[in-house]
Amino acid sequence: MIFKHVSKVNTNQDVIVPCRKDQLEHLKQFITIEKPDFDGEFSTVQMLYGAEGNRVYLLGLGEEKDAVKIDEAFRKLSFDHKKYWKTAIQVVATDLSDAELQKAIIGLEMSAYEIGTFKTKKDEVNAITFEIVNSKDITTILEEAKAIGATINRIKTLVDAPANQKTPEFLGQWAKDSATDSNYKCTVLDEKELKAQGFNAVLSVGQGSVNPPVVIVTEYMPKKDSAVDIGLVGKGITFDTGGLSIKPSTNLHYMKSDMGGAAVVLGVVELVAKLKLNVNLVGIVASAENAVDSNSYRPGDVIDSYSGKTIEIIDTDAEGRLVLADGLSYMIKAFQPKQLIDLATLTGSVVQTLGYSAAGMFTNNTQMAEKLSKIGFDTNERVWPLPLFADYESDLHSDIADLRNFSGKPVAGAITAAKFLEAFTDEHKAWMHLDIAGVSFGDSPYSKMKSASGFGVQLITNYIKEIAGN
Repeated sequence: MIFKHVSKVNTNQDVIVPCRKDQLEHLKQFITIEKPDFDGEFSTVQMLYGAEGNRVYLLGLGEEKDAVKIDEAFRKLSFDHKKYWKTAIQVVATDLSDAELQKAIIGLEMSAYEIGTFKTKKDEVNAITFEIVNSKDITTILEEAKAIGATINRIKTLVDAPANQKTPEFLGQWAKDSATDSNYKCTVLDEKELKAQGFNAVLSVGQGSVNPPVVIVTEYMPKKDSAVDIGLVGKGITFDTGGLSIKPSTNLHYMKSDMGGAAVVLGVVELVAKLKLNVNLVGIVASAENAVDSNSYRPGDVIDSYSGKTIEIIDTDAEGRLVLADGLSYMIKAFQPKQLIDLATLTGSVVQTLGYSAAGMFTNNTQMAEKLSKIGFDTNERVWPLPLFADYESDLHSDIADLRNFSGKPVAGAITAAKFLEAFTDEHKAWMHLDIAGVSFGDSPYSKMKSASGFGVQLITNYIKEIAGN
């Protein structure tokens, strides 16, 4: 997608006119029909012809409360109609605030995403230039919004990629290429290095696969001060069979998406580097494939971890928390971040609790919770607080190891998973766990199959912007 700033409307060109319910009077300057059958309902579209025979797309933005999801209205309009557009179309942005304009451009950029990456015959789409009509200088808004939308599309492509191509090694190479392009540091610890440094939980999860595990360490450190402002840790299970505690075959093909947390971490580091935010950021991805093999780790095993704690394995399908445990321990030991956030498609329990509308948020840091919650509503990537009560610690008691990886109970699964992770945070005072299982991947109006949402990239990037004071 190409975006260009223009100062006035060209009546010979096709044009998109976004309009809220309370702005219908503004339409008179663009259409000849006195009373069009258009009420401004959110994401409704009516196509009319202007005085010069050009197409005029009236795009409903609903009410003021709908502003947080304007990107979705623009994305759907462009996705549905771009095949009819030629080379350029104007977008009247004179009534949009800066925040709304940014969302609009993000939505238009996201409309370029197509899930059919591996089709040999693809639909031809014209290279479209969106001419943004606004009297102000919007250069910064355009550049930032395009970077956000493009990064989200890259992350969605990564999450939707098939597991036979998206191995842990592939994730590592993706991060290296991103680091080269966006000017940050990336180190990939291979299986030999993981053994040498004691990443035993990651190694245990990955030992049943021919594709060896890796730990990816990304560093964006623009400040002279070497202190790390924020550390991100992502679960990077490139395919999850469940291991010997094998999952049912129904929807098993979607387990290629079990690295959604890793994708957010990689996307955020890339985007923060592109935007040149003044913050020291480290992102760590602990990646493995949870496969079934004669060498797979077993229920009943006791494994070591990077922290030194021993873990009794009750369920091999509770593997995400194991790789995160090593990632968190390594982050704290190597970088001592002031704030620490981990992200993972961790439990089905959080989906039963919150459905597909919000991520589960676990933290004892009230300030972090309040700030991220507000940003979640502003970006329409919502989070909702769930408890870390001490009552749940007994569910992780083991008679033969320091703790076990699964409570075995049919209740509070998301909470006990978070409590497990908490045991590997060294009582960090500013740690947060986000369970994004219900929001990272799911039903989409843009494809018949479930696909990646890109959830988390804007949420965490905007949080980091606040930390950086940008």
